Amino acid sequence: MCTSIGQQLDQNKADVFAGKMLEVINHAGLALMISIGHRTKLFDTLAGLEWVTSHQLAEAAGLNERYVREWLGAMVTGGIVEYREQDKTHRLPAEHAAWLTRAASPNNLAVSTQFVAILGIVEDEIVAAFQHGQGVPYSSYPRFHQVMAEESQQSVVSGLVEQILPLAPGLSERLTMGIDVLDIGCGSGRAMMHLAEKFPHSRFVGEDFSEEAISTARAEARRRGLTNITFRVQDAAAMTAVEQFDLVTAFDAIHDQARPAAVLGNIARALRPEGLFLMQDISGTGHVHTDCSHPVGPFLYTISCMHCMSVSLAMNGPGLGAMWGKELALQMLGEAGLGRVRVETLAHDPMNFWYFAER
Repeated sequence: MCTSIGQQLDQNKADVFAGKMLEVINHAGLALMISIGHRTKLFDTLAGLEWVTSHQLAEAAGLNERYVREWLGAMVTGGIVEYREQDKTHRLPAEHAAWLTRAASPNNLAVSTQFVAILGIVEDEIVAAFQHGQGVPYSSYPRFHQVMAEESQQSVVSGLVEQILPLAPGLSERLTMGIDVLDIGCGSGRAMMHLAEKFPHSRFVGEDFSEEAISTARAEARRRGLTNITFRVQDAAAMTAVEQFDLVTAFDAIHDQARPAAVLGNIARALRPEGLFLMQDISGTGHVHTDCSHPVGPFLYTISCMHCMSVSLAMNGPGLGAMWGKELALQMLGEAGLGRVRVETLAHDPMNFWYFAER
């Protein structure tokens, strides 16, 4: 058989690809159902029970049985939940609960499935953007800051003090003594509040251009009674601080910027002599052929296309995207006046690079 462009069709290859497409469709459905299971705490409830019927699970979770029953159908056919036909009961294996429950954090992969629904909401706008080339604004993404805060709790906050800070010799000791710290693109501020609690002698500032995120951060800081932290609305590209901070951090924030080069330059100026810039960013290479081996490459390129790149373009930015890559990141850090750059990785975290740069 020949295709319309004259290629000889390999039927075996076509059949294999058809099977892959069926897997994609099934996994897309599972991702949505896993997100719902996370948000309704069904996984958490199941993990605390043995074999249960849909009625028993619904009662334990305080949810509608008909919806729970249909959700279980997706979980059983998708191989997430085990099913016993003789008594129509269900169980979440401990091996699966280890990746799907809040108790499993920072290994709760169900958190990340929430992005599928968030991105789906903007599909029409993204389709239109393919025509006009413009972006989609942050305001089009409901729950984005909420989900990012939950993701940050796992990828950043959970290991910040014990695993990440020790990658910079002497940094923890300096924080203990007391230094000035700025977080760029702080979102709802979980990382900085965690540090503010751990290092009461240091002074922390969190900045983000989102009034919604800053309002959330301020309310949480008040609730925790933190007096060594300030949150303010600020466009990082318009920041005017000069030699005010000993440490500047940016967690998964630089590639989204409208003017990333200007932001990095402002960070360099904001640092005191021998100050340190800590940047977390996605562990892409910037080259599709090498990113093929990335364990979550397709997912990251999807988020990049449907959010990271697009929100930058919406602000007339360059649209770096999440997969801008280490090579370009190092180049831009150097051009901003940030040197002696080290790039570190964590064994349990395949998604991120940790950059340490000095002024």
